[in-house]
Amino acid sequence: MTYEEQLLMELQAEITHRGERRRRVTRRVYAGGAVAALAAAAAFAVPLLTGTESPAYAVSKKADGTVGVEIREFKDADQLERDLKAAGVKADVTYLESGKECEKNRGMSSLPAEGTVHMREGGLDIDPRLIDKDKTLVLEFSKNEEEVPGAEPPKMLGILATLMIPGKVGPCVVVDRQDRDDAGGPQGQPPAGS
Repeated sequence: MTYEEQLLMELQAEITHRGERRRRVTRRVYAGGAVAALAAAAAFAVPLLTGTESPAYAVSKKADGTVGVEIREFKDADQLERDLKAAGVKADVTYLESGKECEKNRGMSSLPAEGTVHMREGGLDIDPRLIDKDKTLVLEFSKNEEEVPGAEPPKMLGILATLMIPGKVGPCVVVDRQDRDDAGGPQGQPPAGS
């Protein structure tokens, strides 16, 4: 094989790798509408439970002041909101089907929930000290049809988008999820306001 052929093969492999990476990466920030709406999103895995009697989630207060949430199934969002409130977290929880998301304009303005929510294996930790009393932590869980390869017990991937909304949180108007790149805008375009 010549040097040029080897170089061409490496270039093709890199282009293929970048394309696969772009498809796997979830949006980290999105902007849209008249008011910029910022959210952090991350892949989230939940066990695939079928026919079990275990609760859909668990909420626990931790010694460091954070609130732990274990999500086992995407159900009982209203009860999860009440349990989080009892633990000191004012939250709006929405579970969405695969390929869906909430419209961006759910409040007068939206702020990133940076530092407030930390993803970890099997759940997330929320720091209620970082949520002002006039703000609501919005958690939007979106199912994904993919399973985590080789996970025992089997787990389903999902996407968690988080944002902080001051004042009243509007209802979730479900729309098709937009494919967004790492920069936050629709693929191939810069984020709104750029």
